[in-house]
Amino acid sequence: MKLLVGLGNPGEKYKDTRHNIGFVVVDALVSQVSNFQYPISNWVLSKNAKALYCNTRIKGQKIEFIKPQSFMNESGHSVRYAYKKHSIKTHDLYVIHDDLDIKLGEYKIQKGVGPKLHYGISSIEKELGMSDFWRVRIGVDNRANDKEQRTMGEPSYAKATAGKDYVLQNFSEIEVPIVSDVVKEVVMELTSRLE
Repeated sequence: MKLLVGLGNPGEKYKDTRHNIGFVVVDALVSQVSNFQYPISNWVLSKNAKALYCNTRIKGQKIEFIKPQSFMNESGHSVRYAYKKHSIKTHDLYVIHDDLDIKLGEYKIQKGVGPKLHYGISSIEKELGMSDFWRVRIGVDNRANDKEQRTMGEPSYAKATAGKDYVLQNFSEIEVPIVSDVVKEVVMELTSRLE
């Protein structure tokens, strides 16, 4: 069995923020699997896991998708619950999340690596007592272009937006097509790993 976890914050307020790219990728992945005509269950809220989940079978192997419904910094509870319930092996756990160490439009799929600081990942590592799982790291950092977005008259030495504030911002109109392209790339790569 494989467990794919998309990280984000619940609620309409956070729906289109950088921090919620994990939810976006999981939703796109579920849609893609459905398009490939694998029967997939509806999303169900698990009160024990504090997460939305749905599942399918691909070539006989069960695949479960989850979206924790606690806030990002407490994602570990949901992951630990599903991980233990299904006796998942670490090489079958994929956590999809935003990453400020990677430029917008890029991604990395790495086992046990990065990012430098991500409270959702830290929560999962703490709850599982290990870090040796797959991370699907979606780049969301476009602050190199912050200068263009600053108001006139602001000092040239003004710093880029702090990471904790930046990830709670929505993607700009210019960034949306870049995000859409990288989501498609990630979905295709993950789909190939599921088949």
